[in-house]
Amino acid sequence: MSDAAKSVPAWARILVGLIALLNLGFGIMGYISPGAAGLPFAARNTAIGVAILLVSIVGVPESIAITMIIRALIEAQDFVIQIVQGGLQVSLLMPLAFFVAEALVIVTMFGIVVKRDKTA
Repeated sequence: MSDAAKSVPAWARILVGLIALLNLGFGIMGYISPGAAGLPFAARNTAIGVAILLVSIVGVPESIAITMIIRALIEAQDFVIQIVQGGLQVSLLMPLAFFVAEALVIVTMFGIVVKRDKTA
């Protein structure tokens, strides 16, 4: 394990791993039962899930931050789409909860990188 990976807190790696597993789960469920979203949505979730899982295993803060930024942008997009389509208040909570978790990880990873770069 690299020094950069050692600086990532265990809770962050676990949270990122759980997000990856959820993406994989949604992707696999989409392949089994495509529903309204279809196979492109399943493929997207599966691919993102694999990438995030690999990043959480390797544990480099910059890579974790980049994948979480991608996820946060997707969540923000889902949030806006639901608002525009008149989504239910309860259905807005899921993308918002993921966005908050991803933002927490992003801020933590940037803090690790800034601290490391100041000491280098």
